[in-house]
Amino acid sequence: MTERPRAWTGFVPWPHDAHGTVQLADVVHRYGRGGEDVTVVGPLDLSVTAGEFLVLVGPSGCGKSTLLHLIAGFERPTRGTARVSGDEPTPGAVAGAVFQTPRLFPWRTVGGNVDLALRYAGVDRAHRPERRARLLSRVGLEGAENRRTWEIPGGQQQRVALARALAAEHPLLLLDEPFAALDALTRERLQEDVRRVTAQTGRTTVFVTHSAEEAVFLGSRIVVLAKGPGTVALDLPIDLPRGDIDAEELRESREFADLRTRISHAVKTAAAG
Repeated sequence: MTERPRAWTGFVPWPHDAHGTVQLADVVHRYGRGGEDVTVVGPLDLSVTAGEFLVLVGPSGCGKSTLLHLIAGFERPTRGTARVSGDEPTPGAVAGAVFQTPRLFPWRTVGGNVDLALRYAGVDRAHRPERRARLLSRVGLEGAENRRTWEIPGGQQQRVALARALAAEHPLLLLDEPFAALDALTRERLQEDVRRVTAQTGRTTVFVTHSAEEAVFLGSRIVVLAKGPGTVALDLPIDLPRGDIDAEELRESREFADLRTRISHAVKTAAAG
């Protein structure tokens, strides 16, 4: 009999020396076969330490989402190795994921969507209401558990998707342009939420975006990918405050503006090839 995952009855932050590391070694990924195959990534080496918030940014077609899929285990490298916590990644077993669209179940309520994720995470039925309430509170959706997902706006739907991704004990969180379709104000608010939640949980995070501003605000480290095939054009640690901050003050600071300009310039250079 397969042993079920143990129940998680409370919140325990991930220590920075625990699981959640990512290693990509000599990774090349191609689509197609024979003479019609196209190399979209690599060769590329990349390591992410536990607790780090890595942002992948670059022009369209540079392989950002493909890299995320390799880390999640949705795809296997054509060449090289991908490891999460030292092992080959298995889809759904190594990371929580949030995509450009929420991918919620419309026949379930907000709470029902989170409950389903908790069930798959092995949380005992008796403990799910408390855990659900904590997750919804963490993403700013207190009291919304009985609402239908199609009754709430896109920003709140993405909050549900984030709560669902946090439901399991995975120490790794993957986000693929989750705010791309949202208005500017909602996007900024959710950026602040993701920054706060990941800081509180200590989860290793890999975030894909086209936006230099979003990358600088969120990341503790930014990797700019060159276009076609995706290789590392710039690997930059971000030395900005990550505790309790005034988000508006941070965005208006000289340090923030300088980093945004540097990343924007690097993306344009990478796009020019």
